[in-house]
Amino acid sequence: MKSRSLLVCLLLAVPALAPGASKEIMELQRDVALLQQQIKDLQRSQDEKFAAVTELARQSIEAANRANTGVAVIASTIEKNLRDQTDKVATPVVGLSTRLNEMGGDLRTLSQAVSDLTALLNRMQAQLTDVSNAIKVIQQPPVAPPAQGGGQPAAASSSDVPPMPAETMYNSARQDYVSGKYDLASQGFADYLKYYGTTGYAPNAQFYIAMIHFVQGKYDTAVMEFDMVLERYPDNNKTADALLYKGRALVKMPGHKTEGADEFMEVIRRFPKSDQAVQACTERRALGLNCGAPASSTKAPAKRSTKK
Repeated sequence: MKSRSLLVCLLLAVPALAPGASKEIMELQRDVALLQQQIKDLQRSQDEKFAAVTELARQSIEAANRANTGVAVIASTIEKNLRDQTDKVATPVVGLSTRLNEMGGDLRTLSQAVSDLTALLNRMQAQLTDVSNAIKVIQQPPVAPPAQGGGQPAAASSSDVPPMPAETMYNSARQDYVSGKYDLASQGFADYLKYYGTTGYAPNAQFYIAMIHFVQGKYDTAVMEFDMVLERYPDNNKTADALLYKGRALVKMPGHKTEGADEFMEVIRRFPKSDQAVQACTERRALGLNCGAPASSTKAPAKRSTKK
């Protein structure tokens, strides 16, 4: 730019040397003037565009600031609303959770109390039986004196008098069963049923007699004894186990797998949420059956009369 200005000044300062050169100088001066005008126009255009860009940048900055302000306001409003909703919802939820925990503790306490009451009732029933037997002993007539002429004395029958209290007799037989003394356990449970056949532990005693036969491989007898549990003591605490093991005994007997599978189905039907139902379903699947329907619609899990 400066070089062209100096050139223009030099040309103006130099006098015309010749008529031909004067015309060229004039044309050059005109081109220089046009070039200067174009430079001015370009400068003005650039200034205008720069001003427009500057204005746009300023407007963009202002819009961004307004947007940031709006976002901050919205975020503050949302946060406030969330806090309010949290306060409104969290407090009842915490209270409900606390109440549920308290109810769970109350239910556990109630369940334990019911269990304790059941055990107490069983003990009371056994004690009442002991008292009843003691009264029978007291009410027995005295032993008759020896008969004249060397006859034999008429001794009173003591077959109905239990040799020991109910709980002691049951616990002794149970200990023999756990220790594997099955003959002693079987006799002990049989004596318990003889003297205390209507007490709370009677279903358990009958069940363990059946289990002894099952463990010893006497499946025919075991099935009959399990039937005794189901018939004499319906809907007791050993019903599900008796059905399950009756089915297992039948499965082990040749020709009775279908009956055993039906017993497993009976467990599932009557006690669907029990552990015994899970085991019964496993037993049916081992036989290639499902757990949704009995294996046979013609053979019901009725009692069996087999030979001992």
